[in-house]
Amino acid sequence: MKIILFLFVGLGSVCTASQPNFLLFMADDMTYTDLGCYGNTDVKTPNLDGFAREGMKFNYSFNSAPMCAPTRMSLYTGIHPVRNGAHPNHSKVYPHVKSLPRYLKELGYEVAILGKRHEKPVQNFPFRFLGGRHHDNGKGQDLEIDAGSRFISKHTSKPWCLVVTSNQPHTPWNRGDSSVYKADRLTIPPYLVDNKNTREGLCKYYAEITYMDDQFGQVLKALRDLGEESNTLVVFLSEQGSNFPHCKWTCYDTGLRSAQLVRWPGVVKPGSEADALVQYVDIAPTFIEAAGGDPKTIDFDGISLLGLLKGKTDKHSDYAFGIQTSRGIYSGPEAYGIRTVRNHRYRLIWNLNYESEFRNTVIARMPIYKSWAKGDDHAKEQHRRYRIRPEYELYDLLKDPYEMKNLASNPESKATMNMLQKKLKAWMEKQGDAGRATEAAAGERK
Repeated sequence: MKIILFLFVGLGSVCTASQPNFLLFMADDMTYTDLGCYGNTDVKTPNLDGFAREGMKFNYSFNSAPMCAPTRMSLYTGIHPVRNGAHPNHSKVYPHVKSLPRYLKELGYEVAILGKRHEKPVQNFPFRFLGGRHHDNGKGQDLEIDAGSRFISKHTSKPWCLVVTSNQPHTPWNRGDSSVYKADRLTIPPYLVDNKNTREGLCKYYAEITYMDDQFGQVLKALRDLGEESNTLVVFLSEQGSNFPHCKWTCYDTGLRSAQLVRWPGVVKPGSEADALVQYVDIAPTFIEAAGGDPKTIDFDGISLLGLLKGKTDKHSDYAFGIQTSRGIYSGPEAYGIRTVRNHRYRLIWNLNYESEFRNTVIARMPIYKSWAKGDDHAKEQHRRYRIRPEYELYDLLKDPYEMKNLASNPESKATMNMLQKKLKAWMEKQGDAGRATEAAAGERK
């Protein structure tokens, strides 16, 4: 344990406190269901499954946007994408927006990042950069774990925060051994079309997940070898959904819902689970409070998870919100904005530009998706509904977890629709989100 006298700059007053280290590991484009500990019996993730048994598994964790840059910048700032300015992909936050590395540095921490970077402008995210790739070509070493070990070993006398961002399993699926997966033995979720292309793609995708799982295992080993395990709060996040249709770039659960695992020896009960609704914007205030700061003095959208982690409460938020800004994505449309809200049972999706067709790289370039157009009626319907969507979609997630049956036009769903619409519009107003007008102006944030 590190006993340190430090000054809270803008976060509190002079005090003495014992501060934990923070290790945040993030995968890249991985649907939350695709881990053994989240119920996938096909994929091989021994390190993450073991890690889940050592800490808390969050069953209802959500990111703010199903794309890399908005997801990461909302995670680091604790503010949802429209309000922080980074709602399109490859975008930037407003100049006044502060982020996790700056807050933690004010609390006496050394803060570094190893791996993929996808946040701008750089001065708003003052991580010490330890190296890494922004996308992986499948050749050479893509994540130098030793660089993270050297950072930790140099700062054992003071608290540190290390963010490790893998490129896996982001496309192209070019890492891992896909031969360990047998295409004809896989279980195909209902939102995907069961054909040869899909099965072969899943083998490659699962191989990259296993590769990423090994990276995570190496990071945990380095932490143990350096003797830093007992005083380190470790968080694993799966980012947004995979590159398969109906996942990334969508506001379905398979786009926004995340795997979130937390281990904190002596604080978090091993083998515990949380059913509370939480979001990525909750991570920054959690770290700040755990470090001894007061996140309530900062205008965050997120709320600290410390009460959940310490077992003092089993509740958090009543609703989780999400946004997709499609203007500016590769092979994307002029505008196709999506907004969503969900509680424990229902998800409402509002497709702002529903008169248009949704477009992205999956539609333009992915052979798996294109093969669906030549299949049976189910395959053709899945192919069509990825491109063409109604203004509103409502799903009963208790009965329909993969969101296959839209209830928005059902008369018996009217009360639920009205309630969720009010919640969503109130959140959008608070965020400064003008819907279609915000989508039309999204290019200004690139």
